[in-house]
Amino acid sequence: MELKVKKLNESATLPTRATQGSAGYDLYACLENATQIAPGQTVKIPTGIAIALPDNNHVALIYARSGLSVNHGIALANSVGVIDSDYRGEIIVALVNNSQIPYTIEPQTRIAQMVITPVALPQLIEVPDLEETARGSGGFGSSGTK
Repeated sequence: MELKVKKLNESATLPTRATQGSAGYDLYACLENATQIAPGQTVKIPTGIAIALPDNNHVALIYARSGLSVNHGIALANSVGVIDSDYRGEIIVALVNNSQIPYTIEPQTRIAQMVITPVALPQLIEVPDLEETARGSGGFGSSGTK
């Protein structure tokens, strides 16, 4: 399987895997200058790359980097980014500062991770009823500690 990656900016860094066991590829900030994210602010950070997924049965999911999130309160504004198989534009990462301290993103900083995964696309069938289960329609906390 191949993931085609196009540099849209000469200073872009191609995604990399930190170790052989890494599930995802690190994405890098493609910035000319450092960008500060104020507390509570959301900023769109370009990566300078576009991708072509192998086929329509795959998606690229963009996740926060745990170190940025836990140590600095920097997370993805939309929790998880979804790059559809037919999207060919630049991958932009929306970061939000959940801390009380401004944080600076330097050029070429690893800002997120991208995981390529299969997509299940079952045929949708409208039905008048669903099969019952032991849990039923129990919501949040219904299967354990509340």
